[in-house]
Amino acid sequence: MSALHLKRVEAVRELMADNGWDAVIISGTDPHSSEYPAPRWKQVEWVSGFTGEAGDIVITMDHAGLWTDTRYFIQALEQLQGSGIELHKMRVPEQVSIPEWLHLTFPDGGVVAVDGLCQSFGAMSELAPLSIVDMPDMLDGLWEERPLIPCTPIETVGEEQVGESRADKISWLRKFLLQNECDACLLTSLDEIAWLLNVRANDIEYNPYVISYLLVTQECVKWFVLKEDDGADEDTIDSFDDISSDEVEICSYGELLDGLSVARTEGDRIFVDPSTLSYTVGKQVSDLYGDENLVQGASPVKLRKAVKNETEIACMREAHFEDGLAMEQFLFWLEKEVSQRVVTEWEASEKLTSFRAAIPGYRGNSFENISAYGKNAALPHYCTPAVGSAEIQRHGLYLVDSGGQYIFGTTDITRTVPMGPCTALEKEDYTLVLKGMIQLAMAVFPKGTAGCQIDAAARMPLWRARRNFGHGTGHGIGFYLGVHEGPQDIRQNFNRQALLPGMIQSDEPGLYREGMHGIRHENLVLCKEAGSSEFGEFLEFETLTLCHIDTSAIDRDLMNQEELDWLNAYNDRVYETLGPALNPEIRTWLRAKTSMIL
Repeated sequence: MSALHLKRVEAVRELMADNGWDAVIISGTDPHSSEYPAPRWKQVEWVSGFTGEAGDIVITMDHAGLWTDTRYFIQALEQLQGSGIELHKMRVPEQVSIPEWLHLTFPDGGVVAVDGLCQSFGAMSELAPLSIVDMPDMLDGLWEERPLIPCTPIETVGEEQVGESRADKISWLRKFLLQNECDACLLTSLDEIAWLLNVRANDIEYNPYVISYLLVTQECVKWFVLKEDDGADEDTIDSFDDISSDEVEICSYGELLDGLSVARTEGDRIFVDPSTLSYTVGKQVSDLYGDENLVQGASPVKLRKAVKNETEIACMREAHFEDGLAMEQFLFWLEKEVSQRVVTEWEASEKLTSFRAAIPGYRGNSFENISAYGKNAALPHYCTPAVGSAEIQRHGLYLVDSGGQYIFGTTDITRTVPMGPCTALEKEDYTLVLKGMIQLAMAVFPKGTAGCQIDAAARMPLWRARRNFGHGTGHGIGFYLGVHEGPQDIRQNFNRQALLPGMIQSDEPGLYREGMHGIRHENLVLCKEAGSSEFGEFLEFETLTLCHIDTSAIDRDLMNQEELDWLNAYNDRVYETLGPALNPEIRTWLRAKTSMIL
C-alpha cells in the first residue's frame, strides 16, 4: 500500500502546483471536531495509510509529515513505511507543532490550503500571518468513490435513562444565554447535540451520534440534520416524528447558513465554541452576525453533561454490572480455550463482543476492541487484524481494552491477563502499573483539585522505578455517548478543570516495552464527596468497574499493605456482586481468581 499512498501524496502536490499553494494541511477530524470521524472524513488514512485516531498531515513540495502523539509512535512508523511521509512526534518535550513548523519553514510567509470544514475556527488563528486558503472538501477531485455523509435511524432516550427532559435542557441553555447577554447559541459538537436533544444514532462507528448542527435561540430550536432531500432513508425520516415538535424544528443539514439568517435579527449576539466550530462555518457565522457579535467561549454543555445526575449514575452502575458479567464469562472462556487449543487475538476479540451483544440494551462496542498478545500490546492502540492475528500463547501477558455502548450507559475496561508463566520483568511491570492504578483509586483530594494535580499518584510507583508511560492516565466518559469526553481529564498536561462530584473518568496507567510486552490496568471511577473538616471539603473516587484483577502475576514484595487491602477488598466485591448471577462453573472459577492475596 505504500506505493499507493506515495502516489496520493504526489496527487496532492499536483493540486498545490495548480493553485499556487505552498502547503496543505489535512486534518484527521470532521466538520464537528469529532475524535472518531465517519469514513467520509478519514482523509489522513486515505492519504497516508495511518489508522490512528489522532493525526494531521502537512504536505509541502519537498516534505510530507504526520503529526501524532505518543500512543501511536510505533504504529505510525510501521504504517508510514514507503509512503514518503515522516513522523513528527507530539506530547514530547521537544515537540514542534504544525503552526510552529510552518512558521519555521516559511519565515517570509506562505500560502497554506486547508479543508476549512475539518479545521477548528480557533486553531486557524495560530497560522497567522501565513495566508490561509479555505478549500472545503479539497480532496473530492482526487478521492474516487469518496464515502457519503452517513445517515442512520435516530432514537430518543427517555428521562428514565438520562434523568432530564429535552425541554428542561433547552431551558437551561437559554438561561445561560441570558446570563451571558447572548441571543443564540450554535452547537456543532455531535456529543453535545445528542446530549441536549436526548437523541442517539449510529452515524459514526462506536459513537451514538447524529451528524448535525443545532441552533438555540430564545424563540426557536433549529436542528440541521440530513433529511429526505439530503438522501436520508425512510426509517431515518420516520424517526424524526419523536423529536419534531413546536420545540424543535427539523431543518436540512445543508441549509445551516440559510437557517441562521432566518433566525437572526439585527444586533443579535451568538455564542460559539471555537474549539469545535469549523473554520468554514465560523467565517460564515462571523460574516453574518459581525465579529463584534460573535461571542467565543467553551461550550457550557461540555461541563453540564460531564457531571452525571443520580439517574445516570444509577444506570451506569447497571451498565458496569452487566458488562462485568460479560467480561468474567469472556475471561473464563479465554483461559479454558487457550489451555486446549489455538486461540488468536481476533477470535478472542470477536468472542468478547458476542458476550456483550447478548446483553439486553446493547447498542454496540464503545470503541474498537484492542486484543493484543505479547509484543503487540506494546502498541497502546493496537489494531487487531482480522486475518493473521497473533496466537495467544500459554505464557506471558495478553491485553484486552474494550467497552460497550448500552441504552443505560457506556463502559471502558482494560485487563492485562497472565496466560501462564511470566518473566520476572513482566511481573515487575505488571505490579508497578497495578500499584499506580490502586494509588489513584484510593486518592482523597480537596474540592477544586484538577486531574493534572493528582496524575502523579498513578505514576509515582513507575517513576520510582524509573519507568513511565506517554498517554494520559484518565479521560472522562459519556453516558451512552462518547467513550472519551471532557472537559476533565487526568494527565500531565495542564488542564484547569476541577474534578467534580458526578464526573466519571478512567483510571488507566500503563507501561510499554517495544518488542516485548505492554501492560495497562483500567477501571472507571466516579468522583464523589468524601466529607469535610476545618480544612475544607474533600473528594474521592468510587470504582464502578466490576471485573476481577488477576493476582497470579503480582510481585508480592512490591506491594504495600494498603494496596493489598484495596486489591483484596475489590476482588471480593467483584465476586460478591457478580457471583450470584454467574453459572456454577464460572462462579467457582471466579471464587478462586478472587481469593485473598496475603
